[in-house]
Amino acid sequence: MRLTRPLDLRSTLSRLQRGSGDPTGWPTSTGGWWRAMRTPEGPVTIHVERRADEVVAEAWGPGGGWSLDHLPGLVGEHDDPTGLVPVHDVVRDAHRHHPGFRVARTGLVVEALVPAVIEQKVTGQEAFGGYRRLVRTYGEPAPGPGEALGLVVAPPVAVWRQVPSWAWLQAGVDGARSATIQRALAVAPRLEECVELDPREAHRRLRAIPGIGVWTAAEVRQRALGDADAVSFGDYHVARNVGWALTGRDTDDQGMAELLEPYRGHRFRVTRLLELSGRVRPRRGPRMAPRTHLPRASRR
Repeated sequence: MRLTRPLDLRSTLSRLQRGSGDPTGWPTSTGGWWRAMRTPEGPVTIHVERRADEVVAEAWGPGGGWSLDHLPGLVGEHDDPTGLVPVHDVVRDAHRHHPGFRVARTGLVVEALVPAVIEQKVTGQEAFGGYRRLVRTYGEPAPGPGEALGLVVAPPVAVWRQVPSWAWLQAGVDGARSATIQRALAVAPRLEECVELDPREAHRRLRAIPGIGVWTAAEVRQRALGDADAVSFGDYHVARNVGWALTGRDTDDQGMAELLEPYRGHRFRVTRLLELSGRVRPRRGPRMAPRTHLPRASRR
């Protein structure tokens, strides 16, 4: 696939990785990327790399054709940043220093939804570890060279639905979150249709599932739909980071909404550019410790 504008694979695809130990994909030392996916046509291992002004990909497994057909979305070829007009110097600088960042679109809603629900109201360390454990236990070795590399394809819907309650708990996922996942999986075909919907309608359809709040819906829209405007309201860090980057002070969701209003249509893009540029609030205290018990999760 020939490129007509800048592309940085690492910054574009890193948002799809659920922690450094994610068994479904990781970057290579030469700037490429390995991914194991479950497509509508079956599992696939895909390797993507940039060579000069081209993106070259190889795929193995039943889902190979689908993954190559959807390669433009995966590398953000459909993402259009032209409407972004920076009104803050730090946004202008971040945009200039990361011209190759694009918002990726996987087209796979369940793939994005399950880990997003697992990540509700817990530390990243806890969420990533739980997801990793579940995928390694109930997933399958990735096709072709993926198996030798240790890549694992996440379980299909039917297998996710059969994961017993004790296994969720052993992975640190309480009953409220696992119940949300099961409710979503019960209507998985309807949720996968979100890739063809207007972003607002997709958001409404996701939110119709009890337990899926604004934050979770946004996290899915960012990855599966390539929605450059899907802000992660309700995140423990995002509002504070945006406030600090743009004003030098912490803010809450309402304050972040006001600060990002001039960027409507690109609000997620702006938060991600600030993050990529290191424009995040300094952490002066200890990090939140992983839980040692499983309290009832609140809606997020």
